[in-house]
Amino acid sequence: MKATIEQLTSISIFADLKPEQMALLQPDSEIREYQSEETIMQEGDRLPATLYAVAQGRLRVVKTATTGKETILRTLNVGEIFAAPALFGDSIAPAMVIAEGSAQVLNVKREALLNAIQANPEIALKMMAVLNHRLQQLHETVHGLVSERAIVRLARLIQETAIEQQIDITQPEVCLDLQSHYYIARRIGITYEESVRLFKQLHAIVSYRRGGKVTVIDGQALNKIAQGSIDL
Repeated sequence: MKATIEQLTSISIFADLKPEQMALLQPDSEIREYQSEETIMQEGDRLPATLYAVAQGRLRVVKTATTGKETILRTLNVGEIFAAPALFGDSIAPAMVIAEGSAQVLNVKREALLNAIQANPEIALKMMAVLNHRLQQLHETVHGLVSERAIVRLARLIQETAIEQQIDITQPEVCLDLQSHYYIARRIGITYEESVRLFKQLHAIVSYRRGGKVTVIDGQALNKIAQGSIDL
């Protein structure tokens, strides 16, 4: 179905466009709906020349190693763009993208996007900023997997999740949603069993309840672990 002006406005790179500029994008913009755990694209798929963005819900980006092990590279929230190779690269999906719940994905044809950029070059600058941030995140992820201990990676994942969920972990007894030990393990490159062990080791700082509910008991101590300042 065609995207509405409101749906286009929800995408970060379009947020500052004037109504008449939105109206020019709308005829070449489409919304596709996905059910929970439905695959939006497989790693290696050939993609059409299209901008992809999250219009509703949340997506996860998964990379599969040659051994078959899956690692969650990142999660995508409303307003975020993804699958950059469809516009700027070899048109091959670099990873699998899956809906975490019911979700809507906005597709904008490349020609319409280029016309919008010509009228408002700020769009291109915003896209460059997003892609640069993703490269930095990827570098940090790879560096962490190679050189940082699992307990530090776990603390940083909890920090990042708190920021995404707009929760201040320095407040007492705050609760986050981290889904499951399986999900956590895939995010930081460890096994399910090691995730369970780490939470037992951190029982005085964070607690895990069934269903992925994580309660931060001591946010300051958690932050120190994330910085590598506490040796447990």
